[in-house]
Amino acid sequence: MDNKYKVIGITGGIASGKSTVSDYIRSKGYPVLDADIYARKVVEPGSEGLKEIVEAFGEAALNEDGTMNRQYVGSLIFNDKEKRDILNGITHPKIRQMMNDERDFYLKTTHVFQDIPLLFENGLEGQMDEIIVVYVERDVQTERLMSRNELSESEAISRIESQMSLEDKKARATVVFDNTETRETLYKQIDEFLSTLS
Repeated sequence: MDNKYKVIGITGGIASGKSTVSDYIRSKGYPVLDADIYARKVVEPGSEGLKEIVEAFGEAALNEDGTMNRQYVGSLIFNDKEKRDILNGITHPKIRQMMNDERDFYLKTTHVFQDIPLLFENGLEGQMDEIIVVYVERDVQTERLMSRNELSESEAISRIESQMSLEDKKARATVVFDNTETRETLYKQIDEFLSTLS
């Protein structure tokens, strides 16, 4: 894309502080497109996405109020890669399309940030001009996750280990924000990066 404005990906791991970074960048006036929000939009009541999910998984995928029965769908795909692939095949293209449309709209006038938890896992590096990884040391990540989600240490560790490691992500980033210390030191790193964009 020949453009004076950049598309900048933000990713990280569970409890690494990705939302904190996104919120701060948003407060500085930049658009931050959050993949999780689009993931909810594509299965809203009455949406094409939800219709296809019901076709794939049956009426039980629908709550009485017309919303998606997340618990039921979650239980189906949790241990079944084939069903998970079906669900991702329905939702991912729609999420990407929505994000890309908004990205192109904002790109006319400003840099655009895209907050995508599974950026590397879904092979989206090629769509980014820069990739920020929000990094945190493993023991701090474990501690934060335990207190945030009220998990035992072993539960927290198994969640962390179910994801691509932050070390791997860090190695593939063009920019790393280290969120091991205080919020102030994190904000300082973000400010320094934003000042290079102008």
